[in-house]
Amino acid sequence: MKTNIGVFFGGRSTEHEISVISASQAMHAIDRDKYDVTPIYISKQGRFYTGDALFEIANYRDIPALLEKCTQVYMEPSYGDYNLYRVKKPMFGSAVLTKLDVVIPVLHGSNVEDGIFEGVLETIGIPYAGCNTLASANGMDKITMKMILRECGVPVIDYVWFTDKEWYKKRDEIIARIEDKIGYPVIVKPANLGSSVGIGRAGNREQLIEKIEVAEKYSSRLIVEHMVDNLKEINCSVLGDCDEYQSSVLEEPIKSAEILSYEDKYMGGTKGAKGMQASQKRIPADLPKDMTERIQFLAGETFRVLGCHGVSRIDFIIDDDSKEIFVNEINTIPGSLSFYLWEATGIKFDELMDRLVKLALKRKREQGQKTVSYDQNIFSLSGGAKGGMKMKN
Repeated sequence: MKTNIGVFFGGRSTEHEISVISASQAMHAIDRDKYDVTPIYISKQGRFYTGDALFEIANYRDIPALLEKCTQVYMEPSYGDYNLYRVKKPMFGSAVLTKLDVVIPVLHGSNVEDGIFEGVLETIGIPYAGCNTLASANGMDKITMKMILRECGVPVIDYVWFTDKEWYKKRDEIIARIEDKIGYPVIVKPANLGSSVGIGRAGNREQLIEKIEVAEKYSSRLIVEHMVDNLKEINCSVLGDCDEYQSSVLEEPIKSAEILSYEDKYMGGTKGAKGMQASQKRIPADLPKDMTERIQFLAGETFRVLGCHGVSRIDFIIDDDSKEIFVNEINTIPGSLSFYLWEATGIKFDELMDRLVKLALKRKREQGQKTVSYDQNIFSLSGGAKGGMKMKN
């Protein structure tokens, strides 16, 4: 029996389509001589579907027609139940469609990449690739990520953060804090989105207000960062777990404007979306050896201190004037799984997928060696428990 990999993708996210592209690439890269693959598409309404039609990216041009060819399914939130159940149970036979052995989530954005979906997998207890709930949540939220990194000595750009409600109650105070602490130009971001969604540059107060009002439509937590004028963007992927990992070669994305846009990342200058590998880039990045090694080290440190697992991509900013290096953000489930960076490092896409499966199973074995309950029945103690412990004088 081959190991059955459940690949989850889609989801209630602004990055839904990017997830579909990444998952399609990943599923086609998996070695079918070694593994079976079960695609599980999560619709924008949050429903699960499976079926062979999900393997073909062209089918997603007409989602209603695609789902007509698929079976709606669900998983029980019961520990140890790895079955995929049919929503419409057959009159005869089992409601179980298949059993999964390991899950690879290829989910981007809020509601899926931020630890919510990982929490479901933890509840079920199924082995899965990628960061756990805590690392996913911290990696997704740009505010908490930068707090942790700064505390651990990893350089990040100066920032101010606030909530959407604070913005409407204390607008003047927040503007004054931004102008006093970091000054213009700045870059405004929703705290928990990726793929450059909702991001904008502001060079004065009027633009700042405009960009914040765009960003707050996407997130309740907002971050405003100093904008490095003469910048170079560099990306590095990390593979492994937080105790044993390796860094990839570096890439320099080529942007068409001041900010690397959604189109730069995923449209590749063409009409068809092909994923992150379609964007214009230099691999390896043209940097001095000492700077390359420093970025690879900081990528590993970011991966380590956030407690990451599987494959992540860490995005850097170099101030070309001062030559300072800053961690910009981490993508705990990067577009295209950064396979093109690993291929340039000497690890083929099918080997990358194989390593992710092995990492998932290894973590499950290690978790099985930990104590998760305290073998003591307090209800059997003399006197019983009545809502609290009795204290002796």
